[in-house]
Amino acid sequence: MLFKFKSKAAADLIMLAPDARRLLQIMLGHGTERGIIEVAQLPEVIARLEAAVKQDEAARQQVRENAISANPQPSGLAVDEAEVLDPVRLSQRAAPMVKMLKRCQAEESAVVWGV
Repeated sequence: MLFKFKSKAAADLIMLAPDARRLLQIMLGHGTERGIIEVAQLPEVIARLEAAVKQDEAARQQVRENAISANPQPSGLAVDEAEVLDPVRLSQRAAPMVKMLKRCQAEESAVVWGV
């Protein structure tokens, strides 16, 4: 299933359901099939998403450091990061959404999906 996020301020953003639900959970606390992000909510939603990206990057760095300290190898790679974490970073999944949300904030336009 696909989610299509729409706004008058930006092009449509299409995502696979699991990725969209994950971002909606971060931004709004739920991953409903339909919804709207009002203009007044945009600053808080953007802040939540950016904070989650920073937290994900910090967790990835911690995994790397723990793996290296637990089993240092000459190559410097103690464990394949993909074995521990999703190989696609949250920052990669969230970047198009953040861009859309910031554009909507600048142009004072809501974001809708599932309509």
